[in-house]
Amino acid sequence: MTLLHRFLALSLAVLCATAPLASTSATAPPSGAQSTATEKIAPYVPRFGRRHPLVAVIGENSGTVLSDFVIPYGVLAASAVADVVSVSTQAGVLKLGPIQVRADHTAAEFDARFPEGADYVFVPAVSKHDDPVLTAWVQAQAAKGATMISICNGSLVLAHAGLTRDHRATGHWSTHESRQKTYPDTRWVKNTRYVADGKIVSSAGITAAMPTAVALVEAIGGRVRADEVAKRIGLSYWGPRHDSDAFHITASDYVVGFRNSYLNATQTVGITVDDGVDEMALALMAEAYTDTLRNEVHIVAKTPSVRTRGGLLLVPDTLEGRATRLDINLSAVDSIPAGQVPDKVLKDIAGRYGPRTARFVVLDWEYPTTDR
Repeated sequence: MTLLHRFLALSLAVLCATAPLASTSATAPPSGAQSTATEKIAPYVPRFGRRHPLVAVIGENSGTVLSDFVIPYGVLAASAVADVVSVSTQAGVLKLGPIQVRADHTAAEFDARFPEGADYVFVPAVSKHDDPVLTAWVQAQAAKGATMISICNGSLVLAHAGLTRDHRATGHWSTHESRQKTYPDTRWVKNTRYVADGKIVSSAGITAAMPTAVALVEAIGGRVRADEVAKRIGLSYWGPRHDSDAFHITASDYVVGFRNSYLNATQTVGITVDDGVDEMALALMAEAYTDTLRNEVHIVAKTPSVRTRGGLLLVPDTLEGRATRLDINLSAVDSIPAGQVPDKVLKDIAGRYGPRTARFVVLDWEYPTTDR
């Protein structure tokens, strides 16, 4: 579902006046924001004689939100405190918006190799939150004792599977009311980056993936390791404090969304990648340009497959030398830590298309800003 379609699905009654995007500081949320400052993922307890916990990141092949999948994978891979594997519901490529990935295992292959199950499972937002294979697999992993961690509207997957019943949970700001109506047996929480309720952990919108993943690093490897990882990836704040009530859709947003989708010319964007690319920085860049509703993003490489820094196998859609003319050519943002990419890419988009289009990315990412 595109951001515009998400907008149109919401009632006009929720519209209220907000200021244009003015700043994109990835620090703690504005003063006065409601927050839950005590969320903690329970410390890791070793199982099955494993040296490190096993972390699985599951995607649904037909459509999985890019950063929801890639960022938890990248953070845990960089942390060196866990063994991390990517999983797809079916064989074939996993479609992550503008990027395609070949997962390490299908769900069936994972079960055959790891019959005891994972210690932690990340569940991103997906196109089909009621996919029967995904539903059955997350139910089975939870039954085997895994801690289930949803990112953004991945909480819909857990709720559909019955796993959030009688638990506190959260999700993307835009679906709060619909989640309350559809799954009233869950206590849906607002104004927090993540919620940790026993073996059910859930996060707010897309950019909550990074602090949630660092919180898991703390649960496994301790605070010092978590702080080291956060510093390395350029994340200045990874606590749960957050103001989801600051995010609203305005009449102007509808106008800009319609104009970008139907009136302005679509521009093609090529992002060149090579082996060792930072998958988190790449995901944020590709997703940001896709969210503008102005761009068609292509991943360009010299070879038919590329292995990222953390080990994901990317399948580029465009080979160098065979690409038709692209309107915008970008290099993957490897020069700065991934946690600093949102500010940079939002500034670039605001420069190209104006702050109202950059605001689209902020709303979809649920990205904290100093002024709104």
